[in-house]
This record gives sequence, structure tokens and C-alpha cells, in this order.
Amino acid sequence: MIKIAVVGVGHLGQHHARKFQSIAGAELVGIYDQNRERAVQISTTLGCKAFESYEAMLDACDAVDIAATTTAHYALAKPALLAGKHIFLEKPITSELAQAEELLEIAEEKGLKIQVGHIERFNPVIREIEHEIGEPMFIESHRLSTFHHRGTDVPVVLDLMIHDIDLILDFVHSPVTEIRASGVGILTPSIDIANARIEFANGAIANVTSSRVSMKQERKIRFFQRDSYISMDFVAKQVRIMKKSANIMQFLPQLLMGATDIKPEQLVDVQAIDVSDSPKDALTMELESFIECIANNTKPIVDGAAGTRALDIALKIIKQIQTKNQSLKK
Repeated sequence: MIKIAVVGVGHLGQHHARKFQSIAGAELVGIYDQNRERAVQISTTLGCKAFESYEAMLDACDAVDIAATTTAHYALAKPALLAGKHIFLEKPITSELAQAEELLEIAEEKGLKIQVGHIERFNPVIREIEHEIGEPMFIESHRLSTFHHRGTDVPVVLDLMIHDIDLILDFVHSPVTEIRASGVGILTPSIDIANARIEFANGAIANVTSSRVSMKQERKIRFFQRDSYISMDFVAKQVRIMKKSANIMQFLPQLLMGATDIKPEQLVDVQAIDVSDSPKDALTMELESFIECIANNTKPIVDGAAGTRALDIALKIIKQIQTKNQSLKK
């Protein structure tokens, strides 16, 4: 059994702790939160121990799930790694690139696992159709949310957009060559809405939009590649795959002659997939994967290197937005 402890039992952390209680191969030894009252409240609800200090918690576990605010990630993760503990870090891995790189070095030296909480990799929608995504050449994503105070300690790029950045980097196997971005703060001093155009060496382009001041919840991503178009709705848990029809050649001469009576369904095959009844949710699969990679000594699906790569692009987007906005003020 892997003895696991959860640090930070706010909105996300409480669910992490609850999930670990039912994951095979995991033993939740307890939780820790700087807010002692909150820790006692959650420990009472879950029937687990609330450690009085972070050091005492580290002494009692094999691995640590860090679900505290982003700005606290580095300060919590480094001592855990130095103490020989595997770590799960909610996304983004850290708030600064140098911090992430240092954590990777320590983990490498000590032979420890780092998994980063890019949960969309475990979304049933992605798991269902990831084999259909080959070499996408254009990707468009929209991740919109109504406003709430959670996550406002960082720009929306690190709060929401980084999910899609991670997905895009996982599917486009080519270096990023150029980034163009715009954004603005509306309800906070930080960046609340942002758009980025990411270009890759192989010619692929991604247009990514995120907002935490929207009137609706939307999480959609579309992949365009040779002979197919894949549209995913993470909220509805639905997918549409459109591929060039095997019979398209019989209609091509008519199209070239200017025929107007050819229907779209004669040119493409459309497959609709609904995974809303998936037996497991993404968080359960994500945390199960963390326990399994420790038990089996395998590489995490979203390892520290992947989390660092996504952070690097996210920080470049933020820097460009801030530089542009500062120049506009002059």
C-alpha cells in the first residue's frame, strides 16, 4: 500500500483526499492544511487524521498530494522531495520556471515521481478518441468560466488556459516557434481573459482562448488534420468526428462541374460519441494513475517534464501580454 497524504484541503484538495480513500493500493494517512480549523473540519468529515505540522505529515507518508495554491507549490514540494517522497502537484507545477526545473532535478537525483494535475489528459472524452488524433495542423480551444475567487492568485493563463496548452503540446510533436498573445484584467489586477496564437516548426497552429469572466461555462477543443476534423465538448462529454467519405470520389466530378445539389453528408462521414456515462471520472483516473506509477515504477502520464513544458509556454504567453499592455499605457 502506498501511504498518501494530501496537503491543502480547499475546494480541490478535499476531493483528492476523499478519492484516495477508495483507490486500490492507496492508504490515506491524513491531511494537512495551514488553516487548522479547515483541516479538522475535513478530517472529521472523512474520518482521517489532521496532522498538526507538515513535517509530521511527511514522516508518516510515502507520497504527497499537493493541492495548495499555486504560489505555495514550490515551498511544499521541495522539502517533500528532499524527504524522499513522491509528489502529485496540482497544475500548474509551480509559478516560476526555475522552481519547476529545480524540482525536476531533485526528483531525478532521488529517483522520485512527479505527476502534475493536468486532469484533461484523463478526461473520458480524450481517452476515448486520442487514437484518432494524428498530426493536427490547426487547433482551436475555448475554455470559459464564470468568475469565482479560486485561482485568482495567478493569471487566467495559469489557471485555465494551461489545461489546453498541455493537451496541445501533447498532440503536436514539434517545437514552438512563435507566440502571439493578448489579454486583459477585468475583475482582478491580473489577466482575466486571454487569447494566444501558438505556431509550431511543422506548420501547425493553435488558437487558444481562456476567460474566467464569462457568462457561461465552456470547454471545447477542435483538431483539424488531414482528412478529418475532431470536435470535443468537455462539459457535455461529447465528441464529433468528421472524416472524408470513402465515396467522395463519385461526387468529385459533379462538384468540379459546379453541382449545387450535393449534400454535406455525401462528402463526409460523421461519428458522434457520448461518454457522459463513463464509469470513472477524470479525477479518479488521474489519482489512480499516480498510485500505479509509484507501485509499478513507471513514468507518470503527465510527468514533471510535461508540466514544466506547459508552464514554460504559459509564462511566455503571460510575458507577451504584460509587455504589450505596458507599451499601450505609454
